[in-house]
Amino acid sequence: MNPMPQLIVGVRFVEIGKSYHFDASALPHIKEGDHVIVETSRGKQLGEVTQIVKNPVSTPEGWKTVERIATPRDLVLRRMWAKQELEAMIACRERASQLRLGGIKIVAAEFSFDGARLTLMFSSESEEKAELKSLRHDMQKQHPKSQVEMRQIGPRDMAKILGGMGACGMENRCCSKFLTEFSPISIKMAKEQGISLTPQEITGMCGRLRCCLVYEYEQYSEARKELPKRNKRVVTPLGEGKVVEVNPLQMTIRVEIQDLGWREFDRDQIEPWDELEALRRKAEAPCENCSKKQ
Repeated sequence: MNPMPQLIVGVRFVEIGKSYHFDASALPHIKEGDHVIVETSRGKQLGEVTQIVKNPVSTPEGWKTVERIATPRDLVLRRMWAKQELEAMIACRERASQLRLGGIKIVAAEFSFDGARLTLMFSSESEEKAELKSLRHDMQKQHPKSQVEMRQIGPRDMAKILGGMGACGMENRCCSKFLTEFSPISIKMAKEQGISLTPQEITGMCGRLRCCLVYEYEQYSEARKELPKRNKRVVTPLGEGKVVEVNPLQMTIRVEIQDLGWREFDRDQIEPWDELEALRRKAEAPCENCSKKQ
């Protein structure tokens, strides 16, 4: 008997969100765009199939399976619970204010597709662990048919959920418009691209380094490998000079030449002064074999 062919699918639970992989081998006719019911760490969820992974190299043990294709009733049920999420969030915010939970901001509420679980997402201004037992207990009383959980999220996740204008002036922030997951970002990326390190230039609305710093970082890094660094001596068609500015994307170098000032050259028009100087000295050095013959 031939084993059932392996079929892995990517499932997304929010419109602009990360896709998670599930085993759909029991549903060979599944296709992209289908809505499915899966079991997750936050209960049963309804998601959309965004990817079919054909002939996967390997399947790690423990991958959860797709339970079934969602029915029209499932879609209506999910929309019904989604309408109650705003009410749950407002009620939670009001109760948090009554309990005087300073520094705590209730960002969003999320019901599982069948309402069996209610997750209240919050952010905290303090680095210490927030004490929210009373708040969770009160919300559980208001929603006795759902299991209430409090989940802390970071500044970037909060900005993604809230949306709004970006620090650059874009109508919608990158995180809420098309970024499905966040990449690690460092101050080195800004330095590599020659961006001013003032906070307003490199900080997003979330208070963290802007996600866009990673967009062109690799291109800048690769280009800089082929270009001389600032203050290096180079030889140009107009003579020897010092590099004062580098433009990696255009692959050009601005050189300060004595008596001529600043001039711009393409990468192919210059040679490192160190290499030419080494060749010149080698050419002028006495030949050892010639000395022996004499």
